[in-house]
Amino acid sequence: MSLLVAAAELVTGPDAMPGPGWAELDGGRVVATGAGRPPRAPDAEAAVVVPGFVDLHCHGGGGAAFGADPEESARAASFHAAHGTTTQLASLVTLAPDALAAAVAGLAPLVADGVLAGVHLEGPWLAHARCGAHDPALLRDPEPRELEALLGSGAVAMVTLAPELPGGLDAVARVAASGALAAVGHTTAGLDLTRRALDAGARVGTHLFNAMDPLHHREPGPVAALLTDPRATVELITDGVHVHPALWELVAAAAPGRVAAVTDAMAAAGMPDGGYRLGALDVRVDGGVARLPGGTIAGSTATADALFRRIVAAHPGDRAQALRRAVAWTATTPAGLLGLDDAGHLRPGARADAVLLDGDLAVTGVLRRGVQTRR
Repeated sequence: MSLLVAAAELVTGPDAMPGPGWAELDGGRVVATGAGRPPRAPDAEAAVVVPGFVDLHCHGGGGAAFGADPEESARAASFHAAHGTTTQLASLVTLAPDALAAAVAGLAPLVADGVLAGVHLEGPWLAHARCGAHDPALLRDPEPRELEALLGSGAVAMVTLAPELPGGLDAVARVAASGALAAVGHTTAGLDLTRRALDAGARVGTHLFNAMDPLHHREPGPVAALLTDPRATVELITDGVHVHPALWELVAAAAPGRVAAVTDAMAAAGMPDGGYRLGALDVRVDGGVARLPGGTIAGSTATADALFRRIVAAHPGDRAQALRRAVAWTATTPAGLLGLDDAGHLRPGARADAVLLDGDLAVTGVLRRGVQTRR
């Protein structure tokens, strides 16, 4: 049976002008869309309807972390699904070799079942000087056998690594050859080396500005390389904590169509302030900001709908422009990066993934493959 969804502002994609409209969903797909009044009484209505959010970088939420325990990982995925994330990578922090292999193995069934779109290995092949909230004792150089074994699981969709490590550029090439996305992050690489990593197959800048050398007028660093290369998509944590919104405009101008908003959420997302764990490290959340004991930011407590609201609120143009940018950053661009031509937009043939929002852009309903996951 088809489901008809109507909205005062339907945003089918970043190239479509928001306005009154409707979408008909059937068999897990969008079968028709239209402007104005729906052809019959709608089954669901909202102030705003947008494509389901696509999150490339998330470690957990709702008190649960992605890892070796499939039930805990499923709880984390369910938490974010209720906040509009209909496509998600499960990110893993740096772990010891056996623990990392176990975590990937624990997540593989959720990838096979379509609960997750894949696993993102954020480490252990990271720079000590830019380790952020990763256990420095567990960082290591990319070893071909370990990398091959993890890629061979079939579950790994993205790998973040520092190309300056011994064997780093070879690892970038191997990741790219496997069909997974190679990402540059937690790195001390400069402009030239980052460009070499892009030439080797890297296509993502992991949480731009964070855990990498800053943009400098004499030493442009990795930020300049990633922003100026049309092959690179850059992650941006738009929680208002990790990167000042003023810089979002610089990124938007430098990398049009290449910005993906990510939560980088940890288990504390959606939970009260207090003590938590991120991998092997203790984390304290105060005022919604997660930090290590020394003050380093340790992921976020954001959800994709919160990112969407912040993008709209920070946009310097009118509401229509703001909504279109928010859809591009939270849905269309990350979906395209994953090679999902049928996600990130609402048009006939696309997945029936949609987020229903009220006038304040708070979630009132979520449809994933046409099935309501939140009312």
